[in-house]
Amino acid sequence: MENKYEMILCIVNTGFSETVMDAAKEVGARGGTVIHARGTANKEAEQFFHISIQPDKEIVMILVPQDIKDKVLHALYQHAGLKTEGQGIAFSVPVDDVVGIAPPSEKPQAEDRPAQNPDNLK
Repeated sequence: MENKYEMILCIVNTGFSETVMDAAKEVGARGGTVIHARGTANKEAEQFFHISIQPDKEIVMILVPQDIKDKVLHALYQHAGLKTEGQGIAFSVPVDDVVGIAPPSEKPQAEDRPAQNPDNLK
């Protein structure tokens, strides 16, 4: 079975998740999820990369079709990579199965949409 989706994870300094999502959406991503996290880098890593590492992080998880993965990773590198204030790193992992989302070309089926309450239709 062919893998159709990739999960991109981008770890950035706190406050830069919107930068990540804006860059990803520019090249076709539809949305993501932000998780607040805390980094554990040591002084050797700071010296090697010639940056100071803030411990408070945000992890942005973005599920994308496999065919746009490289575009999204490149956009994240350009807008939120290690040489930016976001000091982000990004990587992808293959996703075997997905439920609950429709390909960009498909409209949600009636059973996928929430039921409308007639009392709220005023």
